[in-house]
Amino acid sequence: MRRAIRTREGGVWREKEAEGQMILIVGGAGYIGSHMNKMLSRSGRDTLVLDNLRCGHREAVRWGKFIEGDLADTALLDRIFSAYPVEAVFHFSAFINVGESVTAPAKYYENNVVNTLHLLDAMVRHNVQNFIFSSTCATYGEPERIPIVEEMRQWPINPYGWTKLMVERILADYHRAYGLNFCVLRYFNAAGADPEAEIGERHDPETHLIPLVLDAASGRRESISVYGTDYPTPDGTCVRDYIHVNDLAKAHILALAYIQKEGISADFNLGNGVGYSVREVIEMAKQVTGQEIKVIYGERRPGDPPELVGSSEKARRILGWQPEYDLRAIIETAWWWHEKERRG
Repeated sequence: MRRAIRTREGGVWREKEAEGQMILIVGGAGYIGSHMNKMLSRSGRDTLVLDNLRCGHREAVRWGKFIEGDLADTALLDRIFSAYPVEAVFHFSAFINVGESVTAPAKYYENNVVNTLHLLDAMVRHNVQNFIFSSTCATYGEPERIPIVEEMRQWPINPYGWTKLMVERILADYHRAYGLNFCVLRYFNAAGADPEAEIGERHDPETHLIPLVLDAASGRRESISVYGTDYPTPDGTCVRDYIHVNDLAKAHILALAYIQKEGISADFNLGNGVGYSVREVIEMAKQVTGQEIKVIYGERRPGDPPELVGSSEKARRILGWQPEYDLRAIIETAWWWHEKERRG
């Protein structure tokens, strides 16, 4: 017997499909989630997006089914898992502003940890056993050495990193107690946009370096601020490992196939393995855009480690994952999207 679910999108009743498994993408109207949705849909998978649109954008959900709702609504979660044949959950719904997590930690623990527990408990109740978790290199804090490998000590230096690490620990316990298979994917700096410029990166407020630099290049903002020039790095500015959003999406697909085939859980770092300083990113953006970019230098921000560069050798070896985009290609795809948005 089919069941129906009432979504918050116009009060429309949606019925469970008679055949085919679905991937539930929580936070699928956001930056990484929308790229994941496109890639899964283009590969022939049926997708279901759950997003409260607090940070996401309805127009970014151009594939699959959409339900507007919140993870705090446990009754809604039960209706979703009852009505749709969900085989796996990809979880992207988290607050990610490191600085804000320091000044408003309660907001981050409530959304990133408590709401994730609501989701996991609903999965356990409905026997959905595959979970791909969007984690972060921020769980490593200030690493002992570079590049960062998965076996290194995890000790975050901000509440955002702690929320992600707490969920990692919860997942390990749920695996032992309830048989939940999971894969933790620790991103380094997600960047870039859909090469077809259908979707891209858009946050409000924007805090990520590459979109901010491109805003300065296009004239949307007067300048780009660089926080700290006295770090123990080659040019004194922070060094980060940038990974294209589509490379991240491919890793999620490979991770799901791996845990489904092996029936185990795992964790992987996802980065290019090459670090670029803030100054180097700005210089590359100048080359890509052909524009001058005004830079204002300021003091360090609390919670910013000098260098975060990851080793993805484990993901390459076990998953067969191979990132395709270098820094130039990352900025090029971001610029194409940026200019398309600017022109309307």
